[in-house]
Amino acid sequence: MRMESKRLLSAGLFAGIGGIELGLKRAGFSTSLLCEVDESASEVLREHFPKISLEKDVRNLDSAALSNVHLLAAGFPCQDLSQAGATNGITGKNSGLVQHVFRLLKEVRVPWVMLENVPFMLRLNRGNAMRYLVKNLEDLGYTWAYRVIDTRSFGIPQRRERVFLVASITDDPASRLLSPDDGEAPDQTSDEQPCGFYWTEGNRGLGWAINSIPTLKGGSGLGIPSPPAVWLPNGDFIIPSIEAAEALQGFPPDWTKPAERKAKASYRWKLVGNAVTVDVAAWVGERLLSPTSKRPLVAEPLDSESAWPKAAFGSAKGRFAVKSSPWPVRKPLSPLDHYTQLGSAPLSKRAASGFTSRLKRSGLKYPQEFLEDLERYIARS
Repeated sequence: MRMESKRLLSAGLFAGIGGIELGLKRAGFSTSLLCEVDESASEVLREHFPKISLEKDVRNLDSAALSNVHLLAAGFPCQDLSQAGATNGITGKNSGLVQHVFRLLKEVRVPWVMLENVPFMLRLNRGNAMRYLVKNLEDLGYTWAYRVIDTRSFGIPQRRERVFLVASITDDPASRLLSPDDGEAPDQTSDEQPCGFYWTEGNRGLGWAINSIPTLKGGSGLGIPSPPAVWLPNGDFIIPSIEAAEALQGFPPDWTKPAERKAKASYRWKLVGNAVTVDVAAWVGERLLSPTSKRPLVAEPLDSESAWPKAAFGSAKGRFAVKSSPWPVRKPLSPLDHYTQLGSAPLSKRAASGFTSRLKRSGLKYPQEFLEDLERYIARS
């Protein structure tokens, strides 16, 4: 079944707050089924997708619900695959739930599949997670392709890389996903530009991002939010509001407001940090609807025992690595202050002091002006 059908149906497993689904809607898909176990995220889905069937537990999902679906999308849990997580791997308690995607595909031959997760899985345990994913797809007769994509490619100032894996039993995913490429990230300097960083860090890293924020994340295992901070050219330090964070993921402001019916307002940070950037999902959806695309011309056999590259394609007949950057397009990067105007708060003196103390003890590299501005900011706060 080709993707040129008039009414294209998608199903979203591990749907979160609907980042993939909102993006696919913009691309021309209609969501027929959602599945999400988190009650707060489910409140968001009920608010914005009120007419769509919402199932709670993927473990109990019946394959009959996918009988007319063209695309099965799943941004499956990353807790066991993230560098900041437990790193238990693809068989971990959370990330291992992806097995239910393959359980359903064994029973219903959905033409297209889209999976999303963190790029650290390409290196963790020598890429065992990606090896597991593609082997299961190959065993089911799917051809597959994946690439790492950076949110900044779409003009959104958030340095966020994620792996998007697409697979099909009807078409060539490589020709859809891998052919557009606008090169590597542009060189930037911090001169007169706002810079994002994680004030909760300072020992092992900063998450440094010029005219961007570092990757929004779900927070600590205890559910404590961990928003980034921004160093402004005037020497001030601010924390963007949750509304700004939503916009930095491609959502309208207050998209996650319904979650407050089930949890504290601070829980919205976890929902936003775990979401898929809407604009990226929309681009992937659009590419799946582009039958005239071409497969990359340069490909090399993939070393199946090593960490995986940033892009590859294959099937049961063979696997191939390609040089494909995380920037498939290059839309003009919106100024970060366009987003912080949606709301922000000053970084507290206590937070700034603790971060500065950790920073001085570390061996991290950073602009000297950054430390000087921190010390002046603390002195006048």
